[in-house]
Amino acid sequence: MIVLDSQYSTTRSVTLTPPTISEGETGKIHSMLFLPKTSERIGQGGLRTSGYFKTNKIDIPLISVITVVFNGVEYLEKTINSVIGQTYENVEYIIVDGGSTDGTLDIIKKYDKQIDYWVSEGDKGIYHAMNKAISIATGEWLNFMNSGDDFINSNILKSIFLNNVQSELIYGDHEIRYESFKKTVKAKKLFEMFKGIPFCHQSMFISKNIQLSNPYQYEKYKYAADFDFIFNYLTSNKYSVFYTNFVISSVEAKGASNINIYTTIRENRAIVLNKFDAYWVRIYYKFRLVEAFLREIIKLVLPEWAIDFVRKLI
Repeated sequence: MIVLDSQYSTTRSVTLTPPTISEGETGKIHSMLFLPKTSERIGQGGLRTSGYFKTNKIDIPLISVITVVFNGVEYLEKTINSVIGQTYENVEYIIVDGGSTDGTLDIIKKYDKQIDYWVSEGDKGIYHAMNKAISIATGEWLNFMNSGDDFINSNILKSIFLNNVQSELIYGDHEIRYESFKKTVKAKKLFEMFKGIPFCHQSMFISKNIQLSNPYQYEKYKYAADFDFIFNYLTSNKYSVFYTNFVISSVEAKGASNINIYTTIRENRAIVLNKFDAYWVRIYYKFRLVEAFLREIIKLVLPEWAIDFVRKLI
């Protein structure tokens, strides 16, 4: 093993030997070290392109942190520093950019020697980009930390993976950042999963083998493909999960699924009804749509400070 730079989580432990590529259980996502070049390719780089790779260790599993971004110049650097600033010593960092034109690529290139692999090219949306990232991740565990989101502190990975966790999915709590305050949100009970993802995606670590066999259905769901994966996994009766009461991530309140709330709710409803076509599910999601409509009306009427006051009370 080689230490390139002890200052960063991604450069404390590298090797010149490429890892063995695994197809996963069913090979639904084809594993590779580099994405095949496309006509929309703008560039690629990172440690991997210089011949440096990562390896899983029995006592220190490799964590692949993935950031997908498109025109995120305002927030990306904070996310990058959150990942490479971890005290955990076996982190692989992958960034998949959708062909940004706002200076995002300049930020990525600034950290070329701390990122394991990055690519910039057009894609078919966030979940398509996530599938691409899964195919090139080599870690035992995967985490998605998208632009604008970050780990709650520099020690969180070490705190979680200090002990060997025997499960396929690890999840915890998260922090939401609003305009004028932050709020900690506890993960919901798993039996409430019909309401939506019971925990924040950024506060989840999933076994790569499970993710390889269950790609995100990006052509079917625009904003709820992650819920589709998690819901079907947790209702399969074959799941193995571990809850840690750590606050793992800090996320912006204005995520894509929150901005497009009506479409997200309808997609969630379709996912649940596909497995449990029950009358009470239809009633619940009708109330969700009405609630979302009323919330949007309130946002138009009340000033931001008043809305934040109400959020603090809820």
